[in-house]
Amino acid sequence: MIGRARSWLYVPASRPGLLAKAMAGPADAVVYDLEDAVPADAKDAARRNALDALSSRPLPKPLWVRINPPDTPYGHADVDALAGVEVPGLRVPKCADPAAVARLADRLGAPLHLLVESAAGVEHAFALARCHPLVACVSLGEADLRADLRVRAHTALDWARQRVVVANRAAGLPSPPHAVWTDLGDLDGLVADTERARDHGLFGRSVVHPRQVEPVHRVFTPDADELAAARALLESMRENTANGVAAWVDERGRFVDPAIVASAQWLVDRASAIEEGTSR
Repeated sequence: MIGRARSWLYVPASRPGLLAKAMAGPADAVVYDLEDAVPADAKDAARRNALDALSSRPLPKPLWVRINPPDTPYGHADVDALAGVEVPGLRVPKCADPAAVARLADRLGAPLHLLVESAAGVEHAFALARCHPLVACVSLGEADLRADLRVRAHTALDWARQRVVVANRAAGLPSPPHAVWTDLGDLDGLVADTERARDHGLFGRSVVHPRQVEPVHRVFTPDADELAAARALLESMRENTANGVAAWVDERGRFVDPAIVASAQWLVDRASAIEEGTSR
């Protein structure tokens, strides 16, 4: 699902009434949150709610669970409860130690989306991405990372975003989703920041409110003009390949080689995957 889902909607597991709405809503995937959105006195109930939700089959869309940091008492309880449970995937916060993640993956036996939220985590991003076959993705938890780095400007994390993009792709993993946009009233800011993330190699975004889903989907859905241009380029490729030509200049005066073709093919494949997902 990572690399295919445009939106990942967080839902507090302490509020089970919201889950049905989220699963029936427009988000591509849902993250049932046991961590930040759940107060301490509701952790046990939230964990039971997550287990109840995971026991329901079939699920209308992918339901991932964000556990508490594994080295905390709440995290230990989450891991004990979820070990061996059939779950589409688990988000693991505060990741920095590849060896600890590998042990966790062995224990849980489920795909893991690792959240990097510290300077040490960023430094180990590639090692985290390749530390175990069940690691599905590495992405940033930006609020905690800003606090750890003591930076204020939103763009101060551009280099860290690129670091995790490279780490994922170098490890053979999909492009990672972007972190949440916390200003719910600033949809223009959400769109601008999401476009920037898309253009720098991220795909999809975590969201914390249903009103953020549509703008995020719009950014990550190829538009008609993009698709028409990509399909025309692929058709040109087929024609030139049939004539023994590996690189050429297209009608726009652009030099086309296999790298350009690969980008066009990715765009067409992405549009097909989105169409398939929304038609189910």
